[in-house]
Amino acid sequence: MPANDILIVEDEPAIRAMVAMALERADFAVREAGDVPAAERAIADRRPDLILLDWMLPGTSGIELARRLRRDEYTRDVPILMLTARAEEDDRVRGLDVGCDDYLTKPFSPRELVARIKALLRRSGQDDATLVVGSLRLDTLAHRVSANGAPVELGPTEYRLLHFFMAHPERVYSRAQLLDMVWGRGAYVEERTVDVHIRRLRKALETHQCDHLVQTVRGAGYRFSAQA
Repeated sequence: MPANDILIVEDEPAIRAMVAMALERADFAVREAGDVPAAERAIADRRPDLILLDWMLPGTSGIELARRLRRDEYTRDVPILMLTARAEEDDRVRGLDVGCDDYLTKPFSPRELVARIKALLRRSGQDDATLVVGSLRLDTLAHRVSANGAPVELGPTEYRLLHFFMAHPERVYSRAQLLDMVWGRGAYVEERTVDVHIRRLRKALETHQCDHLVQTVRGAGYRFSAQA
């Protein structure tokens, strides 16, 4: 499984480079954006696991971007760590009020930044090394899936789909939502593509008597559940 994907939204190249280096040393996958339009393109291409967001950006502010992200179901649950030189209490409160999960003032220690990122990922459940639903087990570090101890062979798309399902059990997702969450908003594929990969996933799980976990909810989409 690839490392957690962190998007740095910061207009100062020197700060962006320093942060990127610290995160890469901590084994995070890093993407960078210098302003809000670039950040929105990166997010549409692939939803990040966490966003480091500078308050003061050219044009649209980081605060406004945070508002937009929290209003959008696609990004509503993505942790946001605000980076800013504004240290006043009112500014911290404002950042938290618009939906940021944490707040770090400049200058900051790269070690503290990494520690806060790890804490946010733990809180959001995105750093779990192993996901288990029923007899199915997904090891994100080894990128392996097993059922009752036997390996389950999956293609890359089916793996991503299963990983998303196992991280979000008991919720119903429409085909459009699954396209956004698993393929990314930058993917130009039809909704019926989801059905094709659901069938492939079920076929792979059927050999291990686990295909019942992927449930069709008529008129709504799909749900992953160990309950009948």
